[in-house]
Amino acid sequence: METEKIIGAKRALITGLTGQDGSYLAEFLLTKGYEVFGIVRRTSSPRGYLAEEKAGGVVKLQADLLDQSSLMRAMESCRPHEIYNLAAQSFVPTSFEEPVLTGEITGLGVTRMLEAMRHVCPEARFYQASTSELFGKVSESPQSERTPFHPRSPYGVSKLYAHWTTVNYRESYDLFCTSGLLFNHESPRRGLEFVTRKVTHTAAAIKLGLAKELRLGNLAARRDWGYAGDFVRAMWAMLQQDEPEDFVIATGETRSVGELCEAAFAEVDLDWKDYVVVDPSFLRPAEVDLLVGDPSRAHAKLGWKPEVSFAELIAMMVANDLELLSRSNSSVAFSRPSNA
Repeated sequence: METEKIIGAKRALITGLTGQDGSYLAEFLLTKGYEVFGIVRRTSSPRGYLAEEKAGGVVKLQADLLDQSSLMRAMESCRPHEIYNLAAQSFVPTSFEEPVLTGEITGLGVTRMLEAMRHVCPEARFYQASTSELFGKVSESPQSERTPFHPRSPYGVSKLYAHWTTVNYRESYDLFCTSGLLFNHESPRRGLEFVTRKVTHTAAAIKLGLAKELRLGNLAARRDWGYAGDFVRAMWAMLQQDEPEDFVIATGETRSVGELCEAAFAEVDLDWKDYVVVDPSFLRPAEVDLLVGDPSRAHAKLGWKPEVSFAELIAMMVANDLELLSRSNSSVAFSRPSNA
């Protein structure tokens, strides 16, 4: 199937609009000629990457994953051809602190979305943002669509519920529902609480004299890190297929947190070992030691491959953080990551 051609005007509905993936996806769909609608909560902070001043043609609809009736109203108002569910409580450490809330949003929220779609627009196509955290305590490497799941956090468990709920709605109601098993994907838009952005932001801050050290947990943990702008192309491609299928989206390469630090600090001509401190308080109750995906099916069936390398990604993120911090070194402008 040719997935790169410009298509006619379609309507897409995105949850998690103001987050990293939602903002990149919205921008991508707009270049494809879509009418883009984004769900935002009434209580959402306006600081997202598609906040009012940057909306750029995206129509915002108020709804909440905790309220099915609001989701139905949003779908009725825009009648989407495609639905991308990217919203979640997605920070793993927070899921240990707030497991019930994580389950309500990240797990049951997907059931509410699918129920709303089933009743309002069953002809639409649905994308669920699954995650490599489903694999958790891995039984084989690299991980493919056939690898057994063994999540190791309330976030992973909630995502597993959401994943199988999506499969169930596909099989029970003949809906076009897909899940993307996306491995770690980062960008300059990543939140400061996530390890990649925490590392690049703090490396830039140390270079500018705004911080003295970086405190992290397990430096040996290995992840498959790609660029979020590449990964949203895969989300779209999955909804252009003739039949709904689930796909692993990954780079196929793995690096440790220590290697991440080395790359980021090298961008500012510093030796990471002089500044990184291992802090046991950042260790997870149940650690995920190794995640690396096998994207061969996505390559073969979607024609998708990542374009931005790990080195280019880290360089992009460090350069962005240097620019952000250089514009002002005031305490207002410098939003320091926790414990950095």
